[in-house]
Amino acid sequence: MKIRLCITITILLTLFSFATNTFAQDSPQWHLPEGVKTRLGKGSISEIAYSPDGTRLAVASSIGVWLYDAHTGQELDLLTGHVSLNSVSFSPDGKTIAGGSSDNTIRLWEVDTGAHLRTFEGHTSLVYSVSFSPDGSTIASGSGDATIRLWKAATGAHLRTLEGHTDWVWRVSFSPDGNTIASGSFDRTIRLWEVDTGAHLRTLEGHARVVRSVSFSPDGKTIASSSEDKTIRLWEAATGAHLRTFEGHTILANSVSFSPDGKTIASGNSDATIRLWEVDTGAHLRTFEGHTDWVWSVSFSPDGKTIASGSGDDTIRLWEVDTGAHLRTFEGHTDWVYSVSFSPDGKTIASGNSDATIRLWEVDTGAHLRTFEGHARRVYSVSFSPDGKTIASGSFDETIRLWEAATGAHLRTLEGHTSWINSVSF
Repeated sequence: MKIRLCITITILLTLFSFATNTFAQDSPQWHLPEGVKTRLGKGSISEIAYSPDGTRLAVASSIGVWLYDAHTGQELDLLTGHVSLNSVSFSPDGKTIAGGSSDNTIRLWEVDTGAHLRTFEGHTSLVYSVSFSPDGSTIASGSGDATIRLWKAATGAHLRTLEGHTDWVWRVSFSPDGNTIASGSFDRTIRLWEVDTGAHLRTLEGHARVVRSVSFSPDGKTIASSSEDKTIRLWEAATGAHLRTFEGHTILANSVSFSPDGKTIASGNSDATIRLWEVDTGAHLRTFEGHTDWVWSVSFSPDGKTIASGSGDDTIRLWEVDTGAHLRTFEGHTDWVYSVSFSPDGKTIASGNSDATIRLWEVDTGAHLRTFEGHARRVYSVSFSPDGKTIASGSFDETIRLWEAATGAHLRTLEGHTSWINSVSF
């Protein structure tokens, strides 16, 4: 009864926001299924991402990908097709969004138009994470089927499957030079892979529980990982050597992200906070407070001045890095945001959500730009191609989908996984 009451209140508040926000007046009617008159709420939030130029935010949600103007908070578009998106990512040029979904697919949308470009199918379980390679030519996806798949972004062709993990692959990340992929898994390990051959390079061991997040430093020399063992660890990418563990971290970090200069790490945590850490020393710098539920995803703007966070409280918040000041809140989602990612130009954020959608947001204003729909279940991971024209999404529906960022058009679906896709990366 209490849960139903909370849901009812959330819906009423969402309807009120639609009535009072002129930017959002038409969004309840965007991309509705046949016979449906209106949409109540914006779905749960899974992940958010900035566009490369910092002007937009993409939000992966349970109904699609919402695009917002990052400066004004205006809703720009709703990219539909997925059901329950887990991850969202901009291509490096910011023109394309990729969303990973619980329907086992990844979808690509064109950012400017919201058009669906293509759907990637092949995973046999949820797609938890998607990521573009730095040159935008390849998409990597991590799935609940314990595999990572590589796809050709332009055509959706399946290139190769990376096997070795023994449980869900929760996150995938390309090295800055595009030669290596790091994957974090429920099997408590991080694995490094050679992109060109798919060869397993090394396994990083030390975490006592599920690895939630992996991230390369901007220079590619260091890997940061967070785990359900409540630790953040740094590793030397070239050797796999453990460098340090951040002491005093007594809570679960769901997401870690390097600042553009590589000097700072932001963590999104289970106590509803975002924390900043100094890379060289592991010292805790400051804590950002305001969310009321777990923070699932954090992302730095390309200029390093702003952090975007997506939470289980169904909101996205922007924060000033230097002061910790809360800048603005994006509201309207009705469930978890699993993943957030900036576009290469830093103007837009993409988010992957449990409502199977990917959403784009404008960074400066917080405006919703568009939503990408097509996945059948949660989107765990999204990633932009390096040129920003394409987005890859990995989903609980066991597929990877490619989308044209400028239009939201679905390009193709990559199929083949037999379980969830946790992470994709170009």
